[in-house]
Amino acid sequence: MELYLLRHAIAVDRRGPKYENDSKRPLTAEGRKKLKRCIRGMQALGLTFDFILSSPYLRARSTAEIVARALRLRRRLEFSNHLAPDGDAESLIELLRRAHGASRRLLLVGHEPYLSQLAGTLMGGPLRVSLRMKKAGLCKLTVEHLRLGRCAVLDWLLTPRQLVSIG
Repeated sequence: MELYLLRHAIAVDRRGPKYENDSKRPLTAEGRKKLKRCIRGMQALGLTFDFILSSPYLRARSTAEIVARALRLRRRLEFSNHLAPDGDAESLIELLRRAHGASRRLLLVGHEPYLSQLAGTLMGGPLRVSLRMKKAGLCKLTVEHLRLGRCAVLDWLLTPRQLVSIG
């Protein structure tokens, strides 16, 4: 299985009184624009996904919807609280195994530090593996048998700048 992890695009700053509820922060105009350029890089790489699963938080949801629209995958898009910033990795893995175990290429859209910690767990198990994903950064893992623990190999980690340069 190929597991792709995409951090949401640039969102408005959480420190304003208008966005006291972190789950409601939208993408900025700049974030949307950069994401669309990153998607061109994804298309240039020939990436396609069997399924997209996203955090329901507005900034991740919007990111996933933009990607799904561009790649014509709107009907293969779902949302899960297991990808929210306080999501439960064990429940996420169980959901993926149960509902999407036959999929070959899955895209997960979420937040930092959750996505990096998830990737680290899948690559290193109890060992500490550290990554840092930029906003709209994309990571590819190859997974032999999906489980919570060491089961994946990092194929690549691309920054938004690298994705844009590919497109």
